[in-house]
Amino acid sequence: MAESLLGNRNINQLAFVVKDIEAANLAFTRLLGIKKAEPFLTGDSSVSKVTFRGVPTESQSKLAFLNTPTVQFELIEPDKNPGTMREFLDEVGEGIHHIAFDVDSIQKRLPIMEKNGYPALQTGEFTSSDGRYVYVDTLDDHKTLVELLEKVRSQE
Repeated sequence: MAESLLGNRNINQLAFVVKDIEAANLAFTRLLGIKKAEPFLTGDSSVSKVTFRGVPTESQSKLAFLNTPTVQFELIEPDKNPGTMREFLDEVGEGIHHIAFDVDSIQKRLPIMEKNGYPALQTGEFTSSDGRYVYVDTLDDHKTLVELLEKVRSQE
């Protein structure tokens, strides 16, 4: 069996783009039987360094992370600025925006994804500055995007 394009990594989360994060938060917590998550706004462009289709953007989103024993559910309410979440909501509607995978190195994995026809759509850094991400365009083949998540290792 061939190695996966992702390097046989773990699924970190399922992320849903929504129009109303408060309503979605209540619906998901009721479904999952867990405590409501407190939504927060992502950092501005000076922190997140978001680029969408190769162009810097002021895109911000409200996020809520709902943790279960097996997978994290991320709820995303995008603002009106250009970005992959706004584009998805406008063109596809509410639903699963991406499946996130932990990877050791975006620099190593992204060229493999691109070589196989899956280009980067959006890149950025976590607001907490402990890692980075890239959304890869797998929409045509998989009806959702893939997010590669790379945590920055502390220099001990």
